Amino acid sequence: MIKVQNLTKRYGSVTAVNEIQFEVGKGEIVGFLGPNGAGKSTTMRMLSCYLPPTSGTAEIAGYDIFRDSLRAREHIGYMPENVPLPQDMRVDEYLRFRAALKGVPGRRIKERLADVCELCNLTDVSRKLIGALSKGYRQRVGLADAMIHEPELLILDEPTIGLDPNQIRQVRDLIRNLRRHHTILLSTHILSEVEMTCTRVIIINKGRIEVSDTPENLRSRLTKEGEILFEVNASDPAAATAKIKTLPHVKSLNSHRTQDWTRYLIQADEDLREDLHNLAVRENWRVRELTRRVATLEQIFAEITHKEDI
Repeated sequence: MIKVQNLTKRYGSVTAVNEIQFEVGKGEIVGFLGPNGAGKSTTMRMLSCYLPPTSGTAEIAGYDIFRDSLRAREHIGYMPENVPLPQDMRVDEYLRFRAALKGVPGRRIKERLADVCELCNLTDVSRKLIGALSKGYRQRVGLADAMIHEPELLILDEPTIGLDPNQIRQVRDLIRNLRRHHTILLSTHILSEVEMTCTRVIIINKGRIEVSDTPENLRSRLTKEGEILFEVNASDPAAATAKIKTLPHVKSLNSHRTQDWTRYLIQADEDLREDLHNLAVRENWRVRELTRRVATLEQIFAEITHKEDI
């Protein structure tokens, strides 16, 4: 659905996007992440045919965004970070106008209006002035606008910005449902939402793609096995601590003793759970906990985008 090759955007001597390459397959929900100024919005505006690239190519549904931009736009529904909505138009009037502007046949506009209003939960407010709507409902209007012409690809730039937790959850559920009929590329700063919504994550930093993978693979590949919690009842806690320290790949170890139990927090660059289990069996220790702390996407994001500053 999206194919990007060496895409670059320069503003004078400043390179906002630097020869990035990635692909997005049909039916994927891809989170496009990066710190402020990393090139996210610039990339999304180029892919939406609103901003010409300096060099490189990008295709949407097989159409070049520069040479065949009109054909490419037919397959794109774009929702910018701050949706420009007329305050003095009613919801249904605005969406009807946008449908006609995007080339929806007149005989189908009424049907499409009903469909997007139902999907975005706008039916009950369709006759209200947009200026009288809450922030959450205005975001829904922007999403309905992006979908009105039945595009294969939705590009959503910060679709949950300014929303409260309940509204964020509703938009998240809506995006999940849209996957059945759309490919979705979205940017957001709410990384927990990406973990719950996206099938793949692309992280851009300083204009370059740093990583593209599933959230699960990122947690495993970038932070290894993280921290291991190990709680045992050993007859000689000091000897137990010494034996644990001798295991390969142990980087650091902290312990806390409570009555008969000793709780260890172990930092290792490999998964030591099997080794710890075998050690406990050999030494006849009673084990109350043996778990691995899995890194969150927020921790992974910080590791990738700050690694040059450490």
